[in-house]
Amino acid sequence: MYCIRKVTDDLTWVGSNDRRLSLFEGVYSIPEGVSYNSYVLLDEKTVLFDTVDKSVDEVFYENVAHVLNGRPLDYLVINHMEPDHAASIAGVVLRWPEVKLICNAKTAAMIRQFFSFDLDSRAVIVKEGDVISTGRHQLTFVLAPMVHWPEVMVTYDLTDKILFSADAFGHFGTLDGHLFADEVDFYGEYMDYARRYLTNIVGKYGPMIMATLAKASTLELNYICPLHGFVWRKDFGDFIGKYAKWGSYEPEETGVVIAYASIYGHTANAAEILACRLAEKGIRVKVFDASMTPPSYIISDAFRYSHLVFAAPTYNMGVFTPMDTLLREIAAHNLQNRTVAFIENGTWAPVSGRQMREIIAGIPNTTILDGPITIKSSVKDEQNEALSALADAIEATIKK
Repeated sequence: MYCIRKVTDDLTWVGSNDRRLSLFEGVYSIPEGVSYNSYVLLDEKTVLFDTVDKSVDEVFYENVAHVLNGRPLDYLVINHMEPDHAASIAGVVLRWPEVKLICNAKTAAMIRQFFSFDLDSRAVIVKEGDVISTGRHQLTFVLAPMVHWPEVMVTYDLTDKILFSADAFGHFGTLDGHLFADEVDFYGEYMDYARRYLTNIVGKYGPMIMATLAKASTLELNYICPLHGFVWRKDFGDFIGKYAKWGSYEPEETGVVIAYASIYGHTANAAEILACRLAEKGIRVKVFDASMTPPSYIISDAFRYSHLVFAAPTYNMGVFTPMDTLLREIAAHNLQNRTVAFIENGTWAPVSGRQMREIIAGIPNTTILDGPITIKSSVKDEQNEALSALADAIEATIKK
């Protein structure tokens, strides 16, 4: 009757899955769906950790009421005010009017912006390091600003060593009845979901990710309970290691992402030729058509691999629009520590190479290889040789 699962004897997951949402935040395609996580703690005082998106709130209210089993709700801890986790706060207050809302000062200001209920009589304002006892459990709070909103905090249960990590350590994808990451092949089946989620939504804020990881490293962890995706109860060191790479913009692997945008196929041909030359050298290559693949997927692999090549024709004296969009997205996400090359095409006035370079050049710690390679309409012997030379140059930087 109720889709709930126990995390521990006194902590229960009361969230839900959304398989109908096609665009997360109206931007990122999620054909695999997404989960919204919330947790109820039954102690001398009862505690609800965050709420859910309005799309699943009716199931959520039923789950919470079932777990409480007639008990009052004493506290709602609000770690993050983004509506996919906070839209149901007013509904919780309506159904359990005596509830106290544990939040920080920035969160309180946002609550007033989103809702009109009386907050002053309900708010319990906490600062970093404050401790609230619920009976057996002792809860303390760690601020995590800009991971990925300024008010974000995480809650740590000192008793059972549980980190309620807000949006950190989450991922796209529904849970499909599973709750724990060790119940599935996470690294084989879900790592791409996690990478695309983190790099696109929080990737811009690498220094803030690293600051939060530094705080988390001082905590003994038995469980990590994020607001999206699986709960972790073991073997999460490698996943935290991935976060350290993403947050420091360190490539996970040596390899080349080639992203192209092509009008009539000639620029695409150049990209395919380069991919062949690189693959012949034993270099891992991922090729994307930026006209067909949403930027979030390409950005995810751009965070994964060490080298990037962008190929696009000139269009209205600018960069062909799908590539222009992709490059500006990459620049906005502040991706660093990559080696980059460009291929331009133009029948009478090729200028896309210079303009692509201008978009990327402002990103710190970016190495741009000589060029760009210029194609006039289609690949001829001269450009074929230049593409082979580019493959050699990329190989040299990899060996170095």
